[in-house]
Amino acid sequence: MGRKIFSVEQDYNASISQVWAAISDKSQMKLWYFDLEEFKLQKGFQFSFIGQGATGEKYIHLCEITEVVPEKKLQYGWKYKGHVGTSLVTFELFKEARKTRLKLTHEGLETFDQHNPDFASANFEAGWTELIGNLLRVHLEGK
Repeated sequence: MGRKIFSVEQDYNASISQVWAAISDKSQMKLWYFDLEEFKLQKGFQFSFIGQGATGEKYIHLCEITEVVPEKKLQYGWKYKGHVGTSLVTFELFKEARKTRLKLTHEGLETFDQHNPDFASANFEAGWTELIGNLLRVHLEGK
């Protein structure tokens, strides 16, 4: 079985510093992502949040920052409390004329329980597409 990687790219009518703040400042993250109790931009910092599966099951996401390059790259490990599997989420920012391009990559999806429909690749694809393509866009551009 090969490595499962999901990737999505999106351009925003916003500066790199605005997009960076949206993905790294917990007061902004709660407006489009998850409401984190604490978040610090430092390698090794651990944070968690609760998400919900298709049938209402609650999943505690356990994350640890693995890399921070200000206004360029944010990466963290992502796993679920009480479940097998560890994945890696990477946000990368690129200047595109008057816009900023964000590339999100989520790799290691195959390490999660493939018999649990909540961990199906299609669910990660749908979730990230909604977060990056819709909620973050509305947060940054107001539309």
